[in-house]
Amino acid sequence: MAVVSRLSLALSEGELTLPEVGRIAVFGPKMDTDLSALPSDRCHVLTGFRPDYDHFAGRGFSCGQEPEGRYSLSIVFLGRAKALSQTMISKAAAVTDGLVVIDGAKTDGADSVLKAVRKRAETSVPLSKAHGKLFSFPSGDGFEDWATQSQEVAPGFETLPGVFSADGIDPASKLLADSLPKKLGGQVVDLGGGWGYLSARILEREEVEALHLVEADHDALACARLNISDARAWLHWEDATRWQPQDRVNTVVTNPPFHTGRAASPDLGQAFIRSAWGMLKPQGQLFLVANRHLPYEKTMAALFAHVSEMAGDRKFKILNGQKPLRKPR
Repeated sequence: MAVVSRLSLALSEGELTLPEVGRIAVFGPKMDTDLSALPSDRCHVLTGFRPDYDHFAGRGFSCGQEPEGRYSLSIVFLGRAKALSQTMISKAAAVTDGLVVIDGAKTDGADSVLKAVRKRAETSVPLSKAHGKLFSFPSGDGFEDWATQSQEVAPGFETLPGVFSADGIDPASKLLADSLPKKLGGQVVDLGGGWGYLSARILEREEVEALHLVEADHDALACARLNISDARAWLHWEDATRWQPQDRVNTVVTNPPFHTGRAASPDLGQAFIRSAWGMLKPQGQLFLVANRHLPYEKTMAALFAHVSEMAGDRKFKILNGQKPLRKPR
């Protein structure tokens, strides 16, 4: 039996009514978010995560990263990061002429968000279902201080709240950067490069002719544009599991994510490995950092002639794959 979403239930039971005219802003939906109760021709889906953007664009929704103009209703789907959720609410309150609807799971902080919003606006009676809450409030002032502010986390590096490793240099990325050989070849890809720390370290090498930083998080990529001014860097807002360069490269470096939502999912890192394999020259190499418990060696052994652990500590391991095979084992 299909689970009815909180949004669909609120609309079907009359607890929430859509405006008859005007556009509807939908902030932060994920691929598995049910938007079937909304009129797709009036919706503007706002997401900076490329796989989600492609998903909804492929289903006929108008999509963007930032609001454009005014909306008669906004719906905010809470995310894992508190700062990101607050930023979406702040933007929604500023561009909406009607209600702002908040929908989120308890694990995404729905209870604390409701409590915080109640201090700033009059809220509706929350709908509690499926371990989460949906409520609304009239748009208006009072949320300006929730807008995202960049911060310097290391000399020359700025981040935005909500991006991966927003509070400082990720220790796994630093270990990988410190472990890389001096020679990486002329063409290098930083797969899932985030706000640019690894790419900046790679560009310390004069022999690098072009560095492609591929990142699905639009905010992280915006930070990378601030953090990297080297003309050899090419930044791509793309899904790292699908993107491929025009020409094969010498080296791929990656610190792949291993969470889908809140669940650990080694499948995502394995998809990064397969993507890297597909873009390397015959003598190319992959350098990957991962938590020790993640089972990436078997995947790499099927794709590379030589696989080794070249460095590591008790928490992380640096894996090196050399000479991608023409056909997987």
